[in-house]
Amino acid sequence: MDRDWSDPELDLDAVAAHAGYSRFHFVRAFKAVYGETPGQYLSRRRIERAEEMLRTADLSVTEICMLVGFSSLGTFSTRFKQQTGLTPSAYRSKNVGRGAALIPGCYALLYAGGFPGRERHRRADS
Repeated sequence: MDRDWSDPELDLDAVAAHAGYSRFHFVRAFKAVYGETPGQYLSRRRIERAEEMLRTADLSVTEICMLVGFSSLGTFSTRFKQQTGLTPSAYRSKNVGRGAALIPGCYALLYAGGFPGRERHRRADS
């Protein structure tokens, strides 16, 4: 989960199978150890990464939403506000300008490896 957190198709069944558990046992064991479900953990990790990108990259909120693994802007915005108390746009407004200039979006995308899923499509075409 920590390696593939940005993959919007990250599948709980596959993660549980990789750990050697059934889906339901994995959720119970994960929550007992981490204090949150795998879905909550993954969402929190994605929002933390989005916070960093909102502070540092000159990308739209929609682009950041997709880069961190959310497929719905509405879900991303709701979860972001639940975790930070601010909408993504308000978070950016509050935190930009306190340090260095924003990294141009093209460089941020290059560093992030482009949009998730696009590489799979390119490989399939080869």
